[in-house]
Amino acid sequence: MGQQTASPRVQQRRQATLLEIRTTARQLLCEHGPSGVTINAVARQMGMSGPAVYRYYNSHDALVEAIITDFYQELTETMMAARDTCPPDRPGKRLLLTCRAMRAWALEHPNEFSWLFASPVTSAAKPDEESPRQQAGQQFESVFLDQLGEVWKKAPYPVRPFADLAPSTQRQMTDYSARTNSTLPPEALHMFLSSWIKLYGLLCMEILGQLDFAYSDLEPVFEENLYELCAAHNLTYEPAAG
Repeated sequence: MGQQTASPRVQQRRQATLLEIRTTARQLLCEHGPSGVTINAVARQMGMSGPAVYRYYNSHDALVEAIITDFYQELTETMMAARDTCPPDRPGKRLLLTCRAMRAWALEHPNEFSWLFASPVTSAAKPDEESPRQQAGQQFESVFLDQLGEVWKKAPYPVRPFADLAPSTQRQMTDYSARTNSTLPPEALHMFLSSWIKLYGLLCMEILGQLDFAYSDLEPVFEENLYELCAAHNLTYEPAAG
């Protein structure tokens, strides 16, 4: 006889327990940092045994993967909600709202952001292409790429000629363009990534407190980067409201 399918009620209880495990792990992350997120710590917090938790996540890496997936999805939804408060005929404003929403989420959730973007990449953070974490990361990435793809389609902006890029950069951007199915040509992707690296790097340094020696308020510096991002892509920069 084949294996019986669990009843809807059993499946609901399992999904509720999975969510409770991830929620508990997130609380431990915020209270104690990454080292505080262990299977045994989660089990103690929930009044379960370690082996009982392993019936839901069979390893620490599997739990970390699930939590990171949640963080990506939450951040992506936050950015898309901010973006969609503005109509599509104002692409510059939509991109600005997206970037500002990312920074606001990072400032509100520094531990989560650090685990997503400011931690060393381990084997657990390199899942296969079909994993939920990888798909969630690609959805996050597409929030930016899709917007700039639409901008390029309507009005291509000046970029450094592809032939002027280093051969290694040409190969990498050609591969990246193929992987992402982006409507941006490789040379435009390179320009976008150069802007993204500056924006992302600044945000990581802000969340980690690496610029506290010089700045007590990095919002104006972040806005300078947004201004440059808009200028590079022929978009209109609009200061943040208020």
